[in-house]
Amino acid sequence: MIPAPFSYQRAGSVEEALDLVTEHGDEAKFLAGGHSLLPLMKLRLATPEVLIDLGRVPGLSYIEDRGGHVAIGALTRHREVETSGLLVRELPLLAHAAGQVGDPQVRHRGTIGGSLAHGDPASDLPAVILALDATLVARGPSGEREIAAGDFFQSLFETALAPDELLTEIRVPKPATAGWGFQKFTKRGIDWAIVGVAVQGHSVGLVNMGPAPLRAGATEEALAGGAGPREAAALAAEGTSPPGDNNGSPGYREHLARVLVRRALEQATAGP
Repeated sequence: MIPAPFSYQRAGSVEEALDLVTEHGDEAKFLAGGHSLLPLMKLRLATPEVLIDLGRVPGLSYIEDRGGHVAIGALTRHREVETSGLLVRELPLLAHAAGQVGDPQVRHRGTIGGSLAHGDPASDLPAVILALDATLVARGPSGEREIAAGDFFQSLFETALAPDELLTEIRVPKPATAGWGFQKFTKRGIDWAIVGVAVQGHSVGLVNMGPAPLRAGATEEALAGGAGPREAAALAAEGTSPPGDNNGSPGYREHLARVLVRRALEQATAGP
C-alpha cells in the first residue's frame, strides 16, 4: 500500500517541533521511530498532511536514575530499554517487555515514546506502563505537564496529549514489590499480541482487551483482598470489551486473558 501524499519537516529541537505542530495544527503528526504510524499511513487509516520528524531532536534519549523513579526519554529506542542495566535491575518488567516488541529491526528503530503516544491497545508497552503506575510528561506551548498513565490512554489511538503537545519523558516509580510477570499470545513472535498481560505486584495491565489499554480492575481488587492467582485471574475479563477479528472472537480473548493473567501472576509469585 502507498500512503496518501504528505509533506516532510525535520525538527532540530523540541521548541522547533512544537512550533511546527502549532503552525500545521491537526493536519500534522509527529514521527519518531515510525513503526506505529507508517503502517497506518500505508493502509490509509492515518492520512496526515505533514510529518514532523523527531529523530534528530537532541536530549530526548536517555535512561536516568532519579532516586524514587527512573526517567526515560521519549526517543529512547526499545533496544536501549531492553538492554539497560539500570532497568534490568530496577524495572525488569519494562526491560523484559521491551525485548518482546516486534523483531530486532523494530526494536532498534522504534521508540518508547512513539509506542505510548500512538495509543494502540494491541501494543505491549502501554499495558506495562499502566501496571507500573508511570507518569508521562508532555510539553506544549503552555509549558510542561504530568499525566498519570491511568489517565493517558483514552480510546483507540487516542491519548490525553493535546494536538500541540509532545511526549518528552516517562517517569516510572521503582516498584515496592519485586514480583513481576509478562505473558502474551501471538501467532508469530513479530505479531501484535492477540492478548497480553503485564503484572507488577498486584497491578495488572491488559493488552488488546478493549478500545484502549486498560487494567484488570476486578483482578486487582481480588488480589488486594487476599485472593490467590487462580481465583483472581478468573475475574480478568470483567469490565473489558475485547475486539473480534480474524485472530479470535471476544469470547476467545476473554478466555486467553484469564489463562495469561493466571500465568503472569504465578510467574510474579515464583520470582526470577
